[in-house]
Amino acid sequence: MISGSLVAIVTPFKNGAVDEGKLVELVERQIREGTRGIVPCGTTGESATLSREEHEKVIRITVETVNGRVPVLAGTGSNSTDEALLMTKYAKEIGADASLLITPYYNKPTQDGLFKHFELIAKKVDIPIVLYNVPGRTGVNLLPETAAYLSQIDNIIAIKEASGSLDQVSQIIGSSDLMVISGDDSLTLPMLALGAKGVISVVANIVPGRLAAMLSAWENGNIERARAIHLELFDLMKGMFIETNPIPVKEALKLMGLLNGEFRLPLCRMTEANLEKLKSLLGKYNLLTECSGKCGGVS
Repeated sequence: MISGSLVAIVTPFKNGAVDEGKLVELVERQIREGTRGIVPCGTTGESATLSREEHEKVIRITVETVNGRVPVLAGTGSNSTDEALLMTKYAKEIGADASLLITPYYNKPTQDGLFKHFELIAKKVDIPIVLYNVPGRTGVNLLPETAAYLSQIDNIIAIKEASGSLDQVSQIIGSSDLMVISGDDSLTLPMLALGAKGVISVVANIVPGRLAAMLSAWENGNIERARAIHLELFDLMKGMFIETNPIPVKEALKLMGLLNGEFRLPLCRMTEANLEKLKSLLGKYNLLTECSGKCGGVS
């Protein structure tokens, strides 16, 4: 169910509210370009500042727009187990294909606390669950040993691993039957070599077709083509993190004419110096003219 290139889709805003029409447009673009799964309400979707009502709205619109064409992995995590449980129940009820559950952030639970958090939700909601480990944002690392214990729960099927450690990826794959999904664009190809099955991507917001092509090439055994696309996109992948995600990717979509670039505080517009760097980077990939229909570069 979960493989290849999936997008951690941005949440578009207009005058402070979720822009429903634009969200539909962005989802349709992803499917049209070959993205194999849509992940709303993740870190890239600014989930931390969405109200409960908005969170549910974004998931619902995504599910309705996708209409079964590709899987929808709804971000339903929270640093409150009760809140994460309620959102996961909603995702199940509305028809999401799976739940993406981030490790609780800020409160820094122990490994035992992490296990109990995920175990409770998995046992109360019969939906496939993808764990999400991104210690650089949450302040806590879901250790391979804990992931292995969690893999024994039937509906915990995968982990989005964004620790930045290939050693940790190796340990998870070697000690459990969890499907590993890359959470770091620039490490996706090395992780595929270790046995990962796909990526939940930031850069796919910008170049969905090229990233999908890289994953498809790997799956088809065309390693050299996959490697070539990885090297082609590497600078763009890294450029999406010159400031806090999703600031660069939203600014890039604005420069491409696909988004208005509106953020929700405490996230804000990129500094002028970094904006110039981003413009230069997008120019290198011939992406600045996509909105005019004249772009002959990557899509």
